[in-house]
Amino acid sequence: MTDLERLRDLLLARSVTRGDFTLSSGRKSTFYIDARRTTMSGEDLALIGSLALERLAARGWVPRAVGGLTLGADPVAYAIAAAARSRSARTPTPAPPAPPLDAFTIRKQAKTHGTGRRIEGCFEAGQSVVVVEDVITTGGSAQEAIAALSAEGAKILGVFAVVDRGEGGREVLERAGHPVETLLTAAQLGL
Repeated sequence: MTDLERLRDLLLARSVTRGDFTLSSGRKSTFYIDARRTTMSGEDLALIGSLALERLAARGWVPRAVGGLTLGADPVAYAIAAAARSRSARTPTPAPPAPPLDAFTIRKQAKTHGTGRRIEGCFEAGQSVVVVEDVITTGGSAQEAIAALSAEGAKILGVFAVVDRGEGGREVLERAGHPVETLLTAAQLGL
């Protein structure tokens, strides 16, 4: 069984519920994908991080940081950053070290105290970044993250998600000039 097949099985076992649901977009659905039940599992974090790094590399994306709108993006971003660090530590000594890859979180609203930041963690203006999502439906969360990052001068390389529900979010983002890479689609999950 491949890692991607393992992830598919884990998502189906832990994250997919059938029934009648109203999604955050207001749309109705006969299934709900609570990817956090998979992305927040210790067992699955390493798997997601490793698969994501492969997809970023296949796209030629070399971000300095990854992240997105809290809460769905957080464990995915942290898994990717940890996997990058783990791979860097295993790189043979004569090879040039991989550039560091860190994570950040975008708050729904800027803090009203302290530094007043909306983007927290390892982010600096002007960095090349990949916006991360757990599940893409309409693309609204990714668009909000892109707007916040663009306002800070980030170079958006693209959007990465664990699952694409196949409900138009990918197309919205790509029409806006943001390529999308996902590990799985709802159709591949049999939904």
